[in-house]
Amino acid sequence: MRIGFFLLNVCFLLFINCGDDKLSSEDNTEENTTQQPVITAKAIEGFKYTDYVLSPRGEKAVADWEKYQELAIQINYLKKADLSFFNGDKELLTKFIDEFKKQTPSLLKTNPIISRTAIIETTLLRLNENLILDNIDNQLKLQSVKEVLVAFSNLNYQINKKLERDLYEKIKSEF
Repeated sequence: MRIGFFLLNVCFLLFINCGDDKLSSEDNTEENTTQQPVITAKAIEGFKYTDYVLSPRGEKAVADWEKYQELAIQINYLKKADLSFFNGDKELLTKFIDEFKKQTPSLLKTNPIISRTAIIETTLLRLNENLILDNIDNQLKLQSVKEVLVAFSNLNYQINKKLERDLYEKIKSEF
Protein backbone atom coordinates (compact mmCIF):
# COMPACT_ATOMS: atom_id res chain seq x y z
CA MET A 1 0.00 0.00 0.00
CA ARG A 2 2.80 2.40 0.85
CA ILE A 3 4.53 1.69 -2.45
CA GLY A 4 1.33 2.41 -4.38
CA PHE A 5 0.82 5.67 -2.50
CA PHE A 6 4.47 6.63 -3.13
CA LEU A 7 4.20 5.86 -6.87
CA LEU A 8 0.96 7.81 -7.12
CA ASN A 9 2.63 10.88 -5.54
CA VAL A 10 5.66 10.61 -7.83
CA CYS A 11 3.44 10.39 -10.93
CA PHE A 12 1.39 13.33 -9.72
CA LEU A 13 4.55 15.48 -9.20
CA LEU A 14 5.89 14.53 -12.64
CA PHE A 15 2.59 15.39 -14.26
CA ILE A 16 2.50 18.84 -12.63
CA ASN A 17 6.15 19.65 -13.37
CA CYS A 18 5.93 18.68 -17.03
CA GLY A 19 3.13 21.18 -17.62
CA ASP A 20 5.15 24.06 -16.10
CA ASP A 21 8.09 23.64 -18.49
CA LYS A 22 5.87 24.12 -21.49
CA LEU A 23 4.31 27.31 -20.16
CA SER A 24 7.65 28.85 -19.20
CA SER A 25 9.12 28.20 -22.67
CA GLU A 26 6.13 29.94 -24.26
CA ASP A 27 6.62 32.91 -21.95
CA ASN A 28 10.31 33.11 -22.89
CA THR A 29 9.57 33.19 -26.62
CA GLU A 30 6.97 35.92 -26.12
CA GLU A 31 9.49 37.98 -24.13
CA ASN A 32 12.14 37.56 -26.84
CA THR A 33 9.84 38.77 -29.60
CA THR A 34 8.62 41.78 -27.64
CA GLN A 35 12.11 42.87 -26.56
CA GLN A 36 13.44 43.27 -30.09
CA PRO A 37 12.50 46.61 -31.64
CA VAL A 38 11.02 46.46 -35.11
CA ILE A 39 12.40 48.58 -37.95
CA THR A 40 9.79 51.29 -38.35
CA ALA A 41 9.83 54.87 -39.56
CA LYS A 42 9.32 56.03 -35.99
CA ALA A 43 12.36 54.07 -34.80
CA ILE A 44 14.45 55.54 -37.62
CA GLU A 45 13.25 59.07 -36.83
CA GLY A 46 14.44 58.54 -33.27
CA PHE A 47 18.09 58.24 -34.35
CA LYS A 48 20.34 60.98 -33.02
CA TYR A 49 22.80 62.11 -35.67
CA THR A 50 23.56 65.26 -37.65
CA ASP A 51 21.79 65.06 -40.99
CA TYR A 52 23.64 67.25 -43.49
CA VAL A 53 21.92 68.28 -46.70
CA LEU A 54 23.58 69.62 -49.81
CA SER A 55 24.02 73.34 -50.29
CA PRO A 56 22.72 74.92 -53.50
CA ARG A 57 26.26 74.69 -54.96
CA GLY A 58 26.38 71.04 -53.92
CA GLU A 59 23.08 70.33 -55.62
CA LYS A 60 24.40 71.85 -58.84
CA ALA A 61 27.59 69.80 -58.57
CA VAL A 62 25.72 66.49 -58.22
CA ALA A 63 22.88 67.32 -60.62
CA ASP A 64 24.41 65.14 -63.36
CA TRP A 65 25.50 62.36 -60.99
CA GLU A 66 22.63 59.93 -61.63
CA LYS A 67 23.64 57.29 -59.11
CA TYR A 68 23.92 59.89 -56.36
CA GLN A 69 20.38 61.05 -57.15
CA GLU A 70 19.16 57.46 -57.05
CA LEU A 71 20.93 56.83 -53.74
CA ALA A 72 19.41 60.01 -52.28
CA ILE A 73 15.95 58.76 -53.26
CA GLN A 74 16.63 55.35 -51.70
CA ILE A 75 17.91 57.00 -48.51
CA ASN A 76 14.64 58.95 -48.29
CA TYR A 77 12.77 55.66 -48.66
CA LEU A 78 15.02 54.15 -45.99
CA LYS A 79 14.02 56.96 -43.60
CA LYS A 80 10.42 55.82 -44.13
CA ALA A 81 11.44 52.21 -43.29
CA ASP A 82 11.19 50.98 -46.89
CA LEU A 83 14.04 48.46 -47.02
CA SER A 84 13.29 46.95 -50.43
CA PHE A 85 16.36 48.40 -52.17
CA PHE A 86 18.74 47.43 -49.37
CA ASN A 87 17.59 43.85 -48.74
CA GLY A 88 17.60 42.81 -52.38
CA ASP A 89 20.17 40.86 -54.33
CA LYS A 90 23.77 41.56 -53.29
CA GLU A 91 25.01 41.48 -56.90
CA LEU A 92 22.65 44.29 -57.87
CA LEU A 93 23.80 46.33 -54.89
CA THR A 94 27.49 45.84 -55.71
CA LYS A 95 26.81 46.78 -59.34
CA PHE A 96 25.04 49.93 -58.16
CA ILE A 97 27.97 50.81 -55.87
CA ASP A 98 30.52 50.29 -58.66
CA GLU A 99 28.55 52.56 -60.99
CA PHE A 100 28.15 55.08 -58.15
CA LYS A 101 31.92 55.29 -57.74
CA LYS A 102 32.63 55.37 -61.50
CA GLN A 103 30.17 58.18 -62.17
CA THR A 104 31.62 60.47 -59.50
CA PRO A 105 32.15 63.89 -61.12
CA SER A 106 35.80 64.82 -61.62
CA LEU A 107 35.26 67.99 -59.55
CA LEU A 108 34.40 65.79 -56.56
CA LYS A 109 37.16 63.19 -56.90
CA THR A 110 39.11 64.19 -53.82
CA ASN A 111 40.47 61.93 -51.10
CA PRO A 112 37.85 62.87 -48.45
CA ILE A 113 34.95 62.28 -50.86
CA ILE A 114 36.44 59.04 -52.20
CA SER A 115 36.85 57.78 -48.64
CA ARG A 116 33.23 58.67 -47.85
CA THR A 117 32.06 56.70 -50.87
CA ALA A 118 34.10 53.74 -49.62
CA ILE A 119 32.39 54.07 -46.23
CA ILE A 120 28.99 54.18 -47.93
CA GLU A 121 29.92 51.03 -49.84
CA THR A 122 30.85 49.25 -46.61
CA THR A 123 27.74 50.32 -44.73
CA LEU A 124 25.42 49.44 -47.62
CA LEU A 125 26.89 45.95 -47.92
CA ARG A 126 26.73 45.45 -44.15
CA LEU A 127 23.09 46.58 -44.06
CA ASN A 128 22.31 44.19 -46.92
CA GLU A 129 23.91 41.27 -45.07
CA ASN A 130 22.14 42.11 -41.79
CA LEU A 131 18.75 42.39 -43.49
CA ILE A 132 19.10 39.16 -45.44
CA LEU A 133 20.17 36.97 -42.53
CA ASP A 134 17.35 35.77 -40.28
CA ASN A 135 19.40 35.20 -37.14
CA ILE A 136 20.41 38.88 -36.79
CA ASP A 137 18.37 40.67 -34.13
CA ASN A 138 16.51 43.84 -34.99
CA GLN A 139 18.69 46.04 -32.78
CA LEU A 140 21.72 45.28 -34.99
CA LYS A 141 19.62 45.89 -38.09
CA LEU A 142 18.58 49.28 -36.73
CA GLN A 143 22.22 50.08 -35.99
CA SER A 144 23.11 49.23 -39.59
CA VAL A 145 20.36 51.52 -40.88
CA LYS A 146 21.74 54.34 -38.74
CA GLU A 147 25.26 53.73 -40.07
CA VAL A 148 24.02 54.10 -43.66
CA LEU A 149 22.22 57.35 -42.83
CA VAL A 150 25.29 58.75 -41.06
CA ALA A 151 27.58 57.74 -43.93
CA PHE A 152 25.35 59.44 -46.51
CA SER A 153 25.11 62.54 -44.34
CA ASN A 154 28.89 62.67 -44.01
CA LEU A 155 29.25 62.40 -47.80
CA ASN A 156 26.99 65.43 -48.15
CA TYR A 157 29.08 67.27 -45.57
CA GLN A 158 32.32 66.51 -47.45
CA ILE A 159 30.82 67.67 -50.76
CA ASN A 160 29.69 70.94 -49.15
CA LYS A 161 33.06 71.39 -47.48
CA LYS A 162 35.00 70.81 -50.73
CA LEU A 163 32.88 73.26 -52.71
CA GLU A 164 33.13 75.90 -49.98
CA ARG A 165 36.91 75.49 -49.85
CA ASP A 166 37.08 75.90 -53.64
CA LEU A 167 35.02 79.08 -53.39
CA TYR A 168 37.29 80.61 -50.75
CA GLU A 169 40.41 79.74 -52.76
CA LYS A 170 39.05 81.81 -55.66
CA ILE A 171 38.73 84.89 -53.46
CA LYS A 172 41.97 86.84 -53.48
CA SER A 173 43.16 89.08 -50.72
CA GLU A 174 43.18 92.84 -51.35
CA PHE A 175 46.42 93.33 -49.42
